[in-house]
Amino acid sequence: MQEKEDKLLIGDVMFPIRCFSCGAVIAQYWEEYFKKIKDGKSPKEALDELGIKRYCCRRMFLTYKSIIRELARYRIFKGP
Repeated sequence: MQEKEDKLLIGDVMFPIRCFSCGAVIAQYWEEYFKKIKDGKSPKEALDELGIKRYCCRRMFLTYKSIIRELARYRIFKGP
């Protein structure tokens, strides 16, 4: 189980399991998408080959960025 979870991690944040807009399950495509991008395919080609047609789901892949390191710089104020 830990190996499966590690494959979805980029930085310290996990790729979303579902599309935020339509709720379609998309996490199972992340590893293959990432591999295709590393092999030199354009994001459009990779998403077309994976059969991801909805623009909301495509957006999830195109705009995903791990921001945990940026957020970790800020301290949450816990009061006196």
